Amino acid sequence: MATILLGLGMVLTMEGLVLALAPSRIEDILEFIRSLPVETRRALGLAAMAFGVLLIWLAETFAG
Repeated sequence: MATILLGLGMVLTMEGLVLALAPSRIEDILEFIRSLPVETRRALGLAAMAFGVLLIWLAETFAG
């Protein structure tokens, strides 16, 4: 449970940082994502998820 809370806190911190430092760039990024085909967005999402799982596994392996 601590790992989930840590991960959620880190995600919210990073997203908040992006919104605080570059709010106008968010619109450009969203427009770029809208322009991508659905299959590309899905592949990027799956790759990001796999990378996140790898990072969690590494953190648990080396911390625990």
